[in-house]
Formats: sequence, structure tokens, C-alpha cells
Amino acid sequence: MTSLHHVAVVGGGILGVSTAAHLARAGVHVTLVTEGALADGASGRSIAWLNSSGDRSAAYHYLRIAGIDRYRSWRAHHPGSEAYLRFDGALKWAGPGESFRETFDFERRNGYDAVWVDRADIASVAPDVDPEAVAAEGAIFNPGEGWVNMPDLIAALVTDAVAAGAEVRENVGPARVDVQDGVATGVVLADGSRIEADHVVLATGPAVPADLAALGVTIPDATPAAFVLFTDPVDVPVQTVLNTPRVAVRPTPDGRLVLDADWAEQSVQVADDGSLTVPDESVAGLLEEASRVLAGHPQLTASRVGAGLKPIPGDGDPAVGEVPGIQNLSALFTHSGATLGLILGELVAEEIVTGAPSPLLDDFRFARFVGVQAPEPVATGAWTPVADD
Repeated sequence: MTSLHHVAVVGGGILGVSTAAHLARAGVHVTLVTEGALADGASGRSIAWLNSSGDRSAAYHYLRIAGIDRYRSWRAHHPGSEAYLRFDGALKWAGPGESFRETFDFERRNGYDAVWVDRADIASVAPDVDPEAVAAEGAIFNPGEGWVNMPDLIAALVTDAVAAGAEVRENVGPARVDVQDGVATGVVLADGSRIEADHVVLATGPAVPADLAALGVTIPDATPAAFVLFTDPVDVPVQTVLNTPRVAVRPTPDGRLVLDADWAEQSVQVADDGSLTVPDESVAGLLEEASRVLAGHPQLTASRVGAGLKPIPGDGDPAVGEVPGIQNLSALFTHSGATLGLILGELVAEEIVTGAPSPLLDDFRFARFVGVQAPEPVATGAWTPVADD
């Protein structure tokens, strides 16, 4: 095992908090610093669909399966977590001119729990869905999928971390990693104060590529502007996560719905100063689409919009672990932060503590990007299941 006295973790989203909590449980002295409040970035505006749905590489698929497993363990050992962590299944169907038959076959061949449901039988697995909104060919129901309300999970992880001796410093402003002669030696806060550390973990969501670039490490970045829509409380029961051609839907612990869609994400307007504007038509369109697919077609109204950058590495796969060329620095940069949040925090913490690389992360190292020119983000016109982060 490595000799660690202190680890500084930068970032108050699911990846930073999970890593800090796992380090603290291992007996490491940890200081977690956040620019703003906990969960005020991408983690606080995620639809947080827990899944390994669709066509993925084997390595990515099984990493996500491990991620879902950790959520089941968390729920089993944290009384009350059923309020913000649910496994009521998820339903998805194809758009006009498309078919999900091959997707279903792929999932079944890879041992993923998937059930084909004819439109006439939708009510037996998802009574909260209007069968007439489902594709004529039917839909895929994944009984083992679910959702998590990440601000609640992050708060619970922080409670665990503090109980294990971690220090949490919120709202300290932007922090930068202090590198001396190729070694990360601590973190410098916005006020100029410094936190000495034997190891630093960078988990700043969409800011990771810029933070690494400031240290001379360039990685491909496909981070888009995105948003989710939170509705006012609804008076109809919704349990199933829905991923439909025009809207993704999941419930919240307080009776609201979270909505997003690929087409709506692409409508976000980015100003020269980086500020984001979500068109009113996109908000109205999501509300209309969600009402259309839900049983009873409830009248939905918007409560708030959560807009910001959604972290996605240039090749779509997670980038996790030690940063090439800088000793004692680890980073986490990934889409699917909800599904992977617990497992990645665990694996990175274990690598730091033991000094032994995890084979589960072999395909997801930052080293694969060395010498790669960062591409421009590419917007896709076809629907893809983007609602898992």
C-alpha cells in the first residue's frame, strides 16, 4: 500500500464526493473542496437513469453493470435510500422508421435483463404509460434499471465521508492543482490559500479538460450544452423511467418529473460569454411530449430548468485514473456519471490507497489520449439514449 497522509479532492459532484467518501472509509485523511455548493453542477441537473442500455463495448457494459450493483448494495445498507434510489424498471421504444429489435437481441445476447413487450401488454409492466404512444412493434422493458436523485445521494455520501473523518469545504471558488516538477503537491484556492496533499483528485465535471490543459495535458472533449426540465408536482403516479423518441422521463422523490431529450439539448443557445439560453419552445415541447406518453395525459407545468455543460470525453468512454506525466494526480471525466458514480469513486480510491491499477479501468485510462488532437463536439440528429447523466 502507498503511504498517504492527505488527499485533496476537487469537485462536489457525484464523482468527487464518491471518491472522497471511499478514501475516507479506507482511513485516508481527505479534504473535499467545491467551487460552489455540493451538487450544483452536472450532478444536480441529471436525469440520472441507472442503466447499461443499448449497444456498448463489453468493457463499458460490465463497468456499468458493476456500477448498478453498487447502487443495489447502497440501498441494502442505507435505510431510507429507497426514497431517492429506485429500481422500478425502464421502458424504451423506437421512433418512426426505426426498430429496437436488434437492440433487444444485443442486450439479451450480452446477458442484460431485457423483456420485449407488445403494445397491447404495456400496462402489465408500465401502467404509467399510454400504450397508444408506444411504437407499433412494441417496446423493451429493462426490469433491473432505475434512477437516483443525485443531490440526495451526494448528501448521504458526504455524511458518510464526514463521519469517517473527511473535511468538506464548500463554496471556496475555483481551485487549481499545484504541480511542482511534474508532481501534484496540493491545491491552491481562489483566495490564494493552499492545501498540501500527497495526492490530488480532479473531479470538476465539464471543467476537467480545461483544468488539465492548464497543466499541459490535452484530452479530447465532446462536452455539449444541455438542460433538463423539472416539472411542478404531478398528481399521477409515475414510477418507470421512460426513454422515448422525443422525451426521457423519470420521477423525483417529491412528486415532480425530470425531462430531457436529444433534440431539446441541441436547441440550447450558447452566447459568446458562455451563458446558456433554453428556448421557450423547447420547454413547451418537452412538456407536451411527456404528457403525450403518460397515461391520462396529465397537464404538466415547468418548475425550473437546469442548464449547463454535460461532461463527455471525445470518444464517449470514461476517462479515469492517473493523469499521464503528472505524479500523484488522478482525474475522473465521464458521461454516465450517475450510473458510474459509486463504482468509479470506489475504484479510483482503491488505486490511490493500494497503488495497484484496477483491471476494470484498463480501457478507460487517460493515457489513451496522449498525442490525440481534441476534436470539435459533434451534434447528432438521430435520437440516442442520452438521458443517463
